[in-house]
Amino acid sequence: MDESNQLRVRLVTPERVLFDQAADAVELPAKNGYMEVLYGHAPLLAELGAGDVRLHGAKDGQAAAEQIYNVSWGFVEVLPDRVTILANDALKPDEIDVPRAQQQLDRGEKEWNEAGDSEEKYTEALHVISEAEAKLATAQEKP
Repeated sequence: MDESNQLRVRLVTPERVLFDQAADAVELPAKNGYMEVLYGHAPLLAELGAGDVRLHGAKDGQAAAEQIYNVSWGFVEVLPDRVTILANDALKPDEIDVPRAQQQLDRGEKEWNEAGDSEEKYTEALHVISEAEAKLATAQEKP
């Protein structure tokens, strides 16, 4: 693919820049479901949910490869030639602490069961559960 038809994709957290490189496409966990962005996409600003960012056709040395990062909440800015992902947290599959993610899932389920009539407590519990489930799913992507 012609380099000029690739997106410039950048993933940033408060602690670090995980990548800033060209890719053919990027899949994102928007708050309302996954979306895929290709070169020439209409401008968009969206809230991220918890899930995987997948880079397709990213140049890793000379070979094009799929790269996966688990993100936890944030925002994405899409422009026709670039995508900027601002995430609260982002991890490669091998960086995920599976026992800790399982504890987070257990804590979220406990909060869910104890929420009573509080919509706010249900929402917070769902947030914790979603993040933990996404981490556990991404951890299974380890090579």
